[in-house]
Amino acid sequence: MDAWVIAMMIFISTLLGAFGLFALIWGLKTGQFDDTTKFLDGARFDGEEELKDAVMMEEKKKELERRRKDRRIMPH
Repeated sequence: MDAWVIAMMIFISTLLGAFGLFALIWGLKTGQFDDTTKFLDGARFDGEEELKDAVMMEEKKKELERRRKDRRIMPH
């Protein structure tokens, strides 16, 4: 192979490696890999009824959080 082909391959691989490193650092900083309850919830809620209960609990949490925000915005 010619020297310019090897130089181009090294440049492109370095560029792709830098892009991958940037994406990894961005993911770590923004919390993309922070899922501490995934495996515990999978073991705890493995039946259909348990999954329905888990969905209802999440909806209740969201509703409570929304109410708290409304109270902060509009005090009674």
